[in-house]
Amino acid sequence: MSGIELDHVQIAAPPGCENAARNFYGGLLGMTEVPKPAALAPRGGVWFQSGSLQLHVGVEQPFSPALKAHPAFSVPDGVLDSLFERLAVAGVEVAWDDGLAPLRRFYAADPWGNRIELLGR
Repeated sequence: MSGIELDHVQIAAPPGCENAARNFYGGLLGMTEVPKPAALAPRGGVWFQSGSLQLHVGVEQPFSPALKAHPAFSVPDGVLDSLFERLAVAGVEVAWDDGLAPLRRFYAADPWGNRIELLGR
């Protein structure tokens, strides 16, 4: 089938996640918060956008972090090192992975332990 495009990625987070999501995805990663549709706002969570990508942080109860499944965000290679440092200084669990060298990438844990991949382009 042709014509399929990715519209958004959703990750799960526990109830009350909104401020931590804003700090991590907005503050540390630099994504822009976008308003949720009024019909969905009562469910909690928060949505972000960067370029054409939308990331939806949705509330899940009970919550369990995704330790293997993950979104992968590409960033300009020149920004990758500074982003790693910014996350590490903020106390985020980060680890380089050279399994696909020469592709440069690292993994980070969001505030609830979900796995996030960041790779240079």
